[in-house]
Amino acid sequence: MDIKILGTGCAKCQKLEHLTREAVASLGLDATIDKVTDPGEIAAWGVMATPALVVDDRVVAAGRVPNEADLAAMLADPT
Repeated sequence: MDIKILGTGCAKCQKLEHLTREAVASLGLDATIDKVTDPGEIAAWGVMATPALVVDDRVVAAGRVPNEADLAAMLADPT
């Protein structure tokens, strides 16, 4: 699983990264997590509000930090 955290490094972006790493560990997923901070690359994803979460090349959340249950559901079944 390929996960990207899109954001410039604000507190919400950091929180999304932290929660995502915790969810990946608790679900026992084999995942690579990358941080994308370049505004041009973030815009290329079509994201206009950060933080955003991309799972396997699909934007699953943007402009908010999902709660832990929603985040776990997004990662457990990214389709």
